[in-house]
Amino acid sequence: MTANPSAASALEASRKKPRLALLFATVFGIGYIRKAPGTFGSLAGVVVAFLSAIFFLHPRSIRDLFSLHPLADAILRENLFRTPGLNIHSAPLAIPLFLTGILFLLLSVLGVWSASRVAAYASSEDPQQVVIDEVAGQHLTLLLPLVPIALPHLTAHMDFSQYTIFFALSLVNWKYLLAGFILFRVFDIGKPWPIRRLEKLGGGWGIMADDWMAGLYAAILLRVALYFGLLTVHIGWV
Repeated sequence: MTANPSAASALEASRKKPRLALLFATVFGIGYIRKAPGTFGSLAGVVVAFLSAIFFLHPRSIRDLFSLHPLADAILRENLFRTPGLNIHSAPLAIPLFLTGILFLLLSVLGVWSASRVAAYASSEDPQQVVIDEVAGQHLTLLLPLVPIALPHLTAHMDFSQYTIFFALSLVNWKYLLAGFILFRVFDIGKPWPIRRLEKLGGGWGIMADDWMAGLYAAILLRVALYFGLLTVHIGWV
């Protein structure tokens, strides 16, 4: 009995290697690292956050990555915002905040799509080479604790300058990055409730959702550390 040619071609098409999805899901090949690909995926998330802050602090120079933006230099020289004459109100300074949020949403959308395609191709619920979920979860861990909550100075005067510099400087603070990395890995590996249950959502949603939840747990503890001043210097009212 001869197989239906159309059915055979449809099966072949469904098994066609999703190259673009693999590119994103493995974060340009990082997922193919044999040992601890999830750890390297998390490190990629840290690097993404770090470079985004560097781009804001010093966008014109790649040679000196740790040189601050001229605005940051001016603010820090003025006794950490305590000089009354320095009060900069600039809405464009909020752009890095929005861009960071957009980056997370982009990672999440690409993650759900690419992870779904790769899981279907690999016939696996959670292929080891998919690490875009770690990148998104780690990014969420570092982003959420810096979101302004109940900051009357910011909301009353729309003074984005102080907050944005604090935001960027936190993302180049090695203690903050290291703590965020460790906390995320602990929750991602330990998978406390309901992280493991979220994996049962299936497809890309299940692959991504457990790392979102791990990122949320890690962000809560990171926020507590920030509240008690354990990781960053206090800059003015922040």
